[in-house]
Amino acid sequence: MCVKYCKSFLPEFFLKSSINHQSPSRKIQKSSLSKVYKFPNVINIMAKEKDVGEISNYFEHVQVAAIKVKTPLKIGDSLRFVGGETNFEQKIDSMQINHKKVASAKKGDEVGIKISQRVRKGYKVFKV
Repeated sequence: MCVKYCKSFLPEFFLKSSINHQSPSRKIQKSSLSKVYKFPNVINIMAKEKDVGEISNYFEHVQVAAIKVKTPLKIGDSLRFVGGETNFEQKIDSMQINHKKVASAKKGDEVGIKISQRVRKGYKVFKV
């Protein structure tokens, strides 16, 4: 949904596009206009979080996500997993590269992190 992921989303744009889709004979109710501004401020949330990478695989039997890392990570960092209907935050307790425990990962590494919820390939990962 564009409202969640589009950094250029502005309430004014949404308001104008919803007005343009109305038929000329139908008047816009004041209650429908107020609903436009009840969305969370997605732009500020995205500005505070840094894109870490994306899920390259998920191993359901051990609840481990493989993440292709774009920026450095270390144990103790807090990550947000976003995609589909999934949006949750979790702290890194353990991390592995090629079945060996590591304390940090650099750009280009593919790390395995044990997570609490199911994710899918292609979901985005952000550092909070």
